[in-house]
Amino acid sequence: MKIYLIGTGTEGCRTLTAEAADAVACAGLLIGAKRMLAPYRLSGKDCVCAYQPEEIAALLKNSTHQTAAVLFSGDTGFFSGAKKLLPLLDGADVTVLPGISSAAAFFALLGKSYEQVRYVSLHGANASIAIHAAANPICFFLLGGEMRAADVCKRLCAYGLGEITVRIGQDLGYPYAKLHEGKAADFTGCDDSTLTVLMTENPDALRYLPSAIPDDRFQRGQVPMTKAQVRCCITASLNIRRDGICWDIGCGTGSVSVEMAFRCPDGLVYAFDRDPEAVRLTLENAARFCCDNIIAAEGVCPDCLQDAPAPDHIFIGGSGGNADGIFAAAAEKNPAAIITAAAVTLESLHRFTECFKAYGAPYSVTQIAVTDTRQIGGYTMLNAQNPVFLIGGQLLCGAS
Repeated sequence: MKIYLIGTGTEGCRTLTAEAADAVACAGLLIGAKRMLAPYRLSGKDCVCAYQPEEIAALLKNSTHQTAAVLFSGDTGFFSGAKKLLPLLDGADVTVLPGISSAAAFFALLGKSYEQVRYVSLHGANASIAIHAAANPICFFLLGGEMRAADVCKRLCAYGLGEITVRIGQDLGYPYAKLHEGKAADFTGCDDSTLTVLMTENPDALRYLPSAIPDDRFQRGQVPMTKAQVRCCITASLNIRRDGICWDIGCGTGSVSVEMAFRCPDGLVYAFDRDPEAVRLTLENAARFCCDNIIAAEGVCPDCLQDAPAPDHIFIGGSGGNADGIFAAAAEKNPAAIITAAAVTLESLHRFTECFKAYGAPYSVTQIAVTDTRQIGGYTMLNAQNPVFLIGGQLLCGAS
């Protein structure tokens, strides 16, 4: 069987390329969503409505037709179901024919270039929004599923981005398409269809990856906070992936959580502390820095870690005397997790090194001593901070 995977563009048969139209014409079997198949119901072709990759692959395998076409909305290479279907067709005679993506159609409608855009799919997922809009001059959000334009704008407002420019496109490619433009705060109550895209434009977006953020930019209260220079070393030691899952244990004010969050905009940071005031401050600082990929929870570790997803990167700022239990919880979830712990006493240093030894994991110890300056009269005095030990390594095998 010859199989075509076809991007139908933004409006089915009207936006097919000529090559794709020829492939559809010669196909005896058409598979796709109901909306994709609608123009061909009276064509005499065998039209089968299916959505799941496994179901589509089975239909193709069991078909007696010589030629089949699977129809996808938009472009086959842009947040398309073709990505999951292709591996299931390994060994088959498959040709992929691209189409006009919703992004291409939207930016053409706006008369704007889209080379430097950050693309985020919210179709069927509840991904981070504010951190992308804060860190990128232009973001394109593909909506659908549970997340609507009003929900995106509410999230932006909740994280201090209500004044950035938003453009919303509905039912692109259809005669009844609509385009809305204004501030995010203007659209928190708007209605939209499931075929909606949204663009944010933020001229004040970050042009750098925040590191060693000045201490006075955080809400402090009476909760301990990891100082800027130490925080910088911690996040550097963790080698955080863009899509990584992070744990910040003993999060305090959430200063480390924030710097972690900027390094994993496509991931999540789970912050834990037994002090409810620390959790409150962490959430407040997350909102202050537009980090909607931080989830903070009150609880005693390791008990509160049981329901958390497997971590890739872990910072232990405060163990509450439960270092052994925290390491055990981390090893059970992900034996390859990267861990950095901070110690300000020799007893804590010993406890963490013993934890790494128990798992046969190589580790390093770095002692950081930071000295700032301050002005007293006409003199510049040295102001030393307490030294901090950073113990870091990766759990590569089970405990002995």
